[in-house]
Amino acid sequence: MRTFLSILLTSLIIFSCKNDSKKHSDKPLSKPNIILFLVDDMGWQDTSVPFWNKKTSLNQKYVTPNMERLANQGVKFTQAYATPVCTPTRVSLMSGMNAARHRVTSWTLKRDTDMVKPPKGLKLPKWNLNGAQPTDGINQSVNITPLPQILKDNGYLTIHAGKAHFGAIGTPGADPTNLGFEINIAGHAAGAPGSYYGANNFVNSKRKETIWNVPGLEKYHGQDIFLTEAITREAILAMDVAINKEAPFYLYMAHYAVHTPIQGDGRFEQKYLDKGFHPKEAKYASMIEGMDKSLGDLMDHLDKKGIADNTIILFMSDNGGLSAYGRGGKKHTHNKPLSSGKGSVHEGGIREPMLVKWPGVTEPNSSTDTKVIIEDFFPSILEFAGISSYKTIQHVDGKSFIPILKGKTMNDSERALFWHFPNNWGKNGPGIGASSVIRKGDWKLIYYHINEHFELFNIKNDMGETTNLASTEKLKVTSLAAELGNYLRSVDAQMPTNTNTGKLVSWPDSQK
Repeated sequence: MRTFLSILLTSLIIFSCKNDSKKHSDKPLSKPNIILFLVDDMGWQDTSVPFWNKKTSLNQKYVTPNMERLANQGVKFTQAYATPVCTPTRVSLMSGMNAARHRVTSWTLKRDTDMVKPPKGLKLPKWNLNGAQPTDGINQSVNITPLPQILKDNGYLTIHAGKAHFGAIGTPGADPTNLGFEINIAGHAAGAPGSYYGANNFVNSKRKETIWNVPGLEKYHGQDIFLTEAITREAILAMDVAINKEAPFYLYMAHYAVHTPIQGDGRFEQKYLDKGFHPKEAKYASMIEGMDKSLGDLMDHLDKKGIADNTIILFMSDNGGLSAYGRGGKKHTHNKPLSSGKGSVHEGGIREPMLVKWPGVTEPNSSTDTKVIIEDFFPSILEFAGISSYKTIQHVDGKSFIPILKGKTMNDSERALFWHFPNNWGKNGPGIGASSVIRKGDWKLIYYHINEHFELFNIKNDMGETTNLASTEKLKVTSLAAELGNYLRSVDAQMPTNTNTGKLVSWPDSQK
């Protein structure tokens, strides 16, 4: 027979549980943490994860178990695109704008200075060589409402780790904290490190210029540590600041790796040499593996802190893998079966490895062929954060890819993607040069400014862009050129000047 005391205790426990349950149900779910893991100059094939319908020899060459881990937990995008070089991609990410609109169409460094001479036969337009800015007081720049500023204004602790390369030296945009990041780790105007070695203080002592010196990592100076590892350790400490504050965080993990200088990561390099790799390629592969270890370290830390289920991870590269110079082996082959590499508007220069894990939403080990482009990250990340009533100075071109992550079938055959590069990268090779591009459905049209000629490829049938169909598919050229020309005019895109005629290069649909 139950005593009065036992009945009373039972009633109190039940009442307490009901109250706790009510409190829990009334408490809104916390905003998700968001990590954008952006690798510099990583090619579509620089991974053991196949982003094609089969594994290739390059996929077998690289060791990226943590990319495999992320792919197994999320969705793989097989047709994700960026721009051919770094700063335009980063400005599109920060602003949601297409490069044709924001006009930061090449890489930036010194204020009011074009870092690459114009190609013979063209005079370049006055593009926004001072980069992205939080103010309209800087000439030849684009004034934006930056993505991290919106996140910060909505309660996120915003962390920048690694390469910034948003604005030229001496401008506000060179400092990530002026663009909405509360914490800045190692980010400044330069797009490459002086050195990856802590023993060298991350400085190239052979250069008189100090603009390449990586800032803010003095605690690692003189140590036997690779830059990728140092930045990762600092990023984890910054994540802990947010965790201790019980605040959601946005970590923009933007590694300098695998940009030049190609320097071996001593933790991994020897095994590639032992396998018979070209010495330069052994260094490159070791940098890839070090980058992958960083991804794994972040994922392990999320597990350790018990927040993995409330953290969205996005993985992307800023342009295609380097292939026109600086690598071992034959040029323009390092992204096969794709053509060319960094600096090119062929697939090897713009198609990127992209992964997204959204716990409880993305189907594990899934993939999509739906085409997305770098400016799509802007509205997608804000939607992840549950932010809808935001205002921006700039027009946002990007489209959210959230429906794809939720498993909805997307017919993207009618959506056109655009690239615009009225500049000079400085190297030669397939698809390299001043150009404008449209990709729509299976078709891709490239319009080269120097001689106003076209390349037309059916990417579905010819991913390697081996057969130019412009002379046989004239109706397709005409229709795509019209759409490309209309788009460029609608965003007030800049065209270079032909130095032989003194006239602006014609719009792609103005050809006779």
